[in-house]
Amino acid sequence: MIYPNRKTVLTSFVLTGTIIIILSIALGFKGFNNIPLRHYSAPDSLYIVHSFKLPDTVSFAGEKMPLDNFDTRESLEREILTSAYRHSSTILIIKRANRYLPIIEKILERNNIPDDFKYLVAAESEYSNMVSPVGATGFWQIMPETGREQGMEINTVVDERYSVERSTQFACDYFRKSYEKFGNWTLTAASYNGGRAGIDEQIDIQHQFNYYNLLLNEETARYIFRAVAYKLVISDPLRYGFNISKDDLYPEMKFYVVKVDTAVTNFSAFAEKFGTNYKMLKILNPWLRKPYLTPKQNKEYLIKIPSEGMRNNEKIETVN
Repeated sequence: MIYPNRKTVLTSFVLTGTIIIILSIALGFKGFNNIPLRHYSAPDSLYIVHSFKLPDTVSFAGEKMPLDNFDTRESLEREILTSAYRHSSTILIIKRANRYLPIIEKILERNNIPDDFKYLVAAESEYSNMVSPVGATGFWQIMPETGREQGMEINTVVDERYSVERSTQFACDYFRKSYEKFGNWTLTAASYNGGRAGIDEQIDIQHQFNYYNLLLNEETARYIFRAVAYKLVISDPLRYGFNISKDDLYPEMKFYVVKVDTAVTNFSAFAEKFGTNYKMLKILNPWLRKPYLTPKQNKEYLIKIPSEGMRNNEKIETVN
């Protein structure tokens, strides 16, 4: 038996289909006309995207935002919408805030810095030890040269920019000097992003001494609004679409401190002595960059050791 080749079969199929269509049209075939048309409508959506009404009054560090100005209002709205619709990132910020804000709050209070400055960390690093493309590192995004100038130890073995406590103290020292110069907390906060010299230059050019009246580079212009947006979202997540229960938040990590002023040759063995492991030690002390420590002369290091039950978030009952 001889089988037709593929080209012949395809040609016959096309010709047959064409003939059927032509005959259907010629004979007034009504088959296609009898098929009912479907009218599609948008289904009811479980996810509704909408804007958010701004609060009547908003302040940063006790200084009121001039929301009567359209540019101020729209700038804040932009950051609220950005935060509200960056779902995964903002959820993580809300969760982490519960863990790290208590530490930051105490240091700000001790240095007489307004409590609202804790929200700058969300704008800087999302409450994580982030490293920027240019090398700014840690919760407060500190450049290595700047950190060293202020007495931070930054090398391949120890990098204090990764310490929440040490980097927050660095930021507080910066804020105090900026406040002495600018005399208000909003410009003080903006100078952390734009630099004192950068803010000074724009004040000289524009003859304005109010952050909300200055035309600044985009990052610095958005900086305060971004921090305030995080303040609003973290303070009242549900209002901005985040249904997060207290149990969803990351708990504080409980630890105690061991003072070390001599070399540690092996942190794995060091951790075992305290009933923990190297991984937990590094989570609590990310500023330790190597599995060993070569301390500076006459310097004492405070190493966090996890409390019993920290890893499993166990509630430790105290016996009276």
